[in-house]
Amino acid sequence: MLRLDQELKNNEYPGRGIVIGRSADGKYAVTAYFIMGRSSNSRNRVFAAEGEGIRTQAFDPSKLEDPSLIIYAPVRVLKNDTIVTNGDQTDTIYDGLKDGLTFEQSLRSREFEPDGPNYTPRISGIMRVEGGNFHYAMSILKSAEGDPSSCIRNTFTYENPKAGEGRFIHTYMHDGNPLPSFCGEPKQVEITGDIDGFADMVWNSLNPDNKVSLFVRYIDIATGKYETRMKNKNV
Repeated sequence: MLRLDQELKNNEYPGRGIVIGRSADGKYAVTAYFIMGRSSNSRNRVFAAEGEGIRTQAFDPSKLEDPSLIIYAPVRVLKNDTIVTNGDQTDTIYDGLKDGLTFEQSLRSREFEPDGPNYTPRISGIMRVEGGNFHYAMSILKSAEGDPSSCIRNTFTYENPKAGEGRFIHTYMHDGNPLPSFCGEPKQVEITGDIDGFADMVWNSLNPDNKVSLFVRYIDIATGKYETRMKNKNV
């Protein structure tokens, strides 16, 4: 397994990232979602609570330029499912599940973001905590090596994940121009500490110039009750 702190510290710009796994004591389903930014528009954001999930908001509304790809609900909850994504496909998954579609089927109507030449991947995760059981899935929709005429769709599912183990997927392999899309399977990473220790580790490991906001949630697998932490660079 990789150390999540080292993966983050050694990558100046992974973009947006999702971590899902199980706490070291086995009691909690764990997720983290972070956003980073290079432009003033991307950096002008905060996470704010909305229902059982969160929404991105402009920190200074007067400086908001194009909201289309930066203002969305990254986290929504539908019954026993917690959905975490890097865009408005959160709503696509939520609506699909309500209509009886699976996680993968819901995403069939979507592809990577229309922000050429980067064509930022859409990364998504779903966690189900029900009846004392926990499993999750992750998805990435990306262009074929920057060719927008072809969309590659990968879905990865993890049943009864091991304690202290998680998976990490992010939009970009590293900084660049254009930005290179993530490739390969979600990275196997350690899940360590309680919610505060884990949140502090992730936040402190992100590049201080590029990090914007972080969301962390620990869900008690036995009861379904959860705790949430949010950190915003703009306060």
